[in-house]
Amino acid sequence: MKYITIALAKGRLAFEALSLLEKIGITCDEIKDKTSRKLIFVNEELKLKFFLAKANDVPTYVEYGAADIGVAGKDTLLEEGRKMYEVLDLGIGKCKMCVAGPSASKSLLHHGGLIRVATKYPNIAKDYFYNKKHQTVEIIKLNGSIELAPIVGLSEVIVDIVETGSTLRENGLVILEEICNISARMVVNEVSMKMEHERISKIIKDLKQILL
Repeated sequence: MKYITIALAKGRLAFEALSLLEKIGITCDEIKDKTSRKLIFVNEELKLKFFLAKANDVPTYVEYGAADIGVAGKDTLLEEGRKMYEVLDLGIGKCKMCVAGPSASKSLLHHGGLIRVATKYPNIAKDYFYNKKHQTVEIIKLNGSIELAPIVGLSEVIVDIVETGSTLRENGLVILEEICNISARMVVNEVSMKMEHERISKIIKDLKQILL
């Protein structure tokens, strides 16, 4: 029996996903060892391998078959646009993708003029403004604290994930428009779904039962 490989987005999401998997009898204790320098973690009994990856690399590993199954946020899946099956909403890591900025910027979203949008998610921002709002914008890709951009005058608004909104409030920004709801999703490589259909389907079915 070949190993099924599962890629998890590093950080809180990985541990929340692992606790869901534990509820269906899939365990991997060595992955929880914070001192470990290992890259691949194995459950020999179940013939499963796990590895932790940067969130936006998870869809790449899954599309190319280096991982059979992946767990990553919907934001990452939308941004990366990789070919794979999205099979399950795990209901963890819930937040919203929003357009935010100073409240004075709200009018700029309605008169159709050119505005600058700072974001870590250029593809999501482009799709939202060009295809849904039909507004021409200049998109500025940033990697750090996106909230800084409108404060220092780099952009009029930002597109970012909002969980509680407290960072926005502390910096005098508000949610101007909601783009979509975000949560962690399970994705499966298209070939793996055919080759290991029985085993992967069982994992999906078992998870669905505990998520009801």
